[in-house]
Amino acid sequence: MHAIGVDIGGTKIAAGVVDEEGTILAQTRRDTDPDDVASIDAAIADVYRELSASYEVKDVGLAAAGFVAADRSGVLFAPNIAWREYPLRDKVAALIGDPDVRIVVENDANAAGWAEFRFGVGRDVEDMVMLTLGTGLGGAIVINGRLVRGAWGVAAEIGHMRVVPGGHYCGCGHEGCWEQYVSGSALVRDAQAVAITQPDRAAGLLERAGGRADKITGPLVTLAAQEGDELAVDLLREVGRWVGEGAASVAALLDPQMFVIGGGVSAAGDLVLAPARNAFAEQLSARGHRPEAAIVLADMGNDAGMVGAADLARV
Repeated sequence: MHAIGVDIGGTKIAAGVVDEEGTILAQTRRDTDPDDVASIDAAIADVYRELSASYEVKDVGLAAAGFVAADRSGVLFAPNIAWREYPLRDKVAALIGDPDVRIVVENDANAAGWAEFRFGVGRDVEDMVMLTLGTGLGGAIVINGRLVRGAWGVAAEIGHMRVVPGGHYCGCGHEGCWEQYVSGSALVRDAQAVAITQPDRAAGLLERAGGRADKITGPLVTLAAQEGDELAVDLLREVGRWVGEGAASVAALLDPQMFVIGGGVSAAGDLVLAPARNAFAEQLSARGHRPEAAIVLADMGNDAGMVGAADLARV
């Protein structure tokens, strides 16, 4: 049976009809306003009507960037969308108006991780951890073939493990969270800081950014590193080091077979993965006396959230 997966971002939603093999049969998208939650509800109902006109669909999965309730009915809190204790499932169901359509809400990183586990690079393992290095750091945990949601639905908020007491301030209200050292935002923050304080060292990045530190972006740093810019390579190496050291701590707790690295920063490939693997090996407890988890790139791309949400709607 086909299902619809909807990946809800801050300014747009992407939706698709997905079959049981994880293949997207049709897709569409809508622009949305993160401060107008009713407009997001309406957009979801609209894409459902568009896609269900051509395909028989009874399950809809909504991938939301936020803390999702354990019963998969709504969003407890979202950092970038105005959801607070928001009954997303029921709001959308009322607009769709078909009691036979089953709707579930999933965390977006969980959805992406599930797609990689079921159809992507993790399809041959039973225990894996997904790390999505984007604006922040999202996570998904699969143990014995099951997605770990936790008692209240907010497990795997892995980016908010504290790794540096008194470290960089985080949008969650605390300091020193892991995502402040491995995310795209962290990469840009550090690149811009060097451009301001050491402009000679950052000459290559500044040239690419038209001489303006505030125009340095994550993709720009990655491109510069791929072209051999020494500072850009160092910045990505530092991100990779933090990925590996944090993953070693996660391995002490969960002992997964695989870490899957996704998100925008993963476009840097081995510029991040090689230092991540080195740091992981250096920090792994009892190394040499245990198998070591693989650290690999995700391969589902931007479709992972949509595909995972659709598949989880059937579970």
